[in-house]
Amino acid sequence: MRLVSIPSVLVLTLFSTATVFAQDQSLEPVVDAASTINQSAKSSQLKVEDIADSIQERIQQYKQISRQIDGLNVYTQQLQKQLDNQDIEKAELNSSIDEVSVVERQITPLMLRMIDSLDAFVRLDVPFLPNERKDRVANLRDLMDRADVDVSEKFRRVMEAYQIEADYGRNIEAYNGAMDVDGQEQDVEFLRVGRTVFIYRTRDGGTMGVWNQQQREWQPLDDSYGRDVQEALRIARKQLAPDLLMLPIFTVDSAAGE
Repeated sequence: MRLVSIPSVLVLTLFSTATVFAQDQSLEPVVDAASTINQSAKSSQLKVEDIADSIQERIQQYKQISRQIDGLNVYTQQLQKQLDNQDIEKAELNSSIDEVSVVERQITPLMLRMIDSLDAFVRLDVPFLPNERKDRVANLRDLMDRADVDVSEKFRRVMEAYQIEADYGRNIEAYNGAMDVDGQEQDVEFLRVGRTVFIYRTRDGGTMGVWNQQQREWQPLDDSYGRDVQEALRIARKQLAPDLLMLPIFTVDSAAGE
């Protein structure tokens, strides 16, 4: 039997190789476990990042909703103030309506008395525009019976009639009409200066008369006033500039004067 001699270096090399191989075989489960842990950690990190993103999005939504809620609260408070003011106005309106009802019950008799007074005044006043003024009073009486006209409109119309009557005392007017002259109806021209002078003149200028309010009758007017009456008629018709006129005015003792 022949013995072979193996160098010691070779023996060490083989031993080292065997040892490393053995170690590799023993560490393989550890490496696999570490790889599994790393994969699990990576997956967990992704989940954490997703959760963080989701939380951040939820926080932004919460802030946005909170701002909307704050705005709605301010808007609701403002609406509540408006509702409170409307309740106050409603109460005031209801009170005003009740007061209007009371005023309406009081003002209707007042207007009726005003119309009666206006009617009496027209009948006792200088008799110019008799039909027009009597019709105005009659229309007011008809108006008071109408249910489709507001009380405010009725009162306005009554006050308007009073204003018209008041204006008659401050202006000059000329208009055509007809009247009985010496037992015969003739076309005449009427001249009114406020409520102070009321004169008629026939179309040919041959006859003139002046109203005596104290005696409530027409009286003949002297021909000497013809020129002044003619000028006054032209002034009333705005055909001539206003000027000083000499017209008859009756005094309280019914004496004629100038």
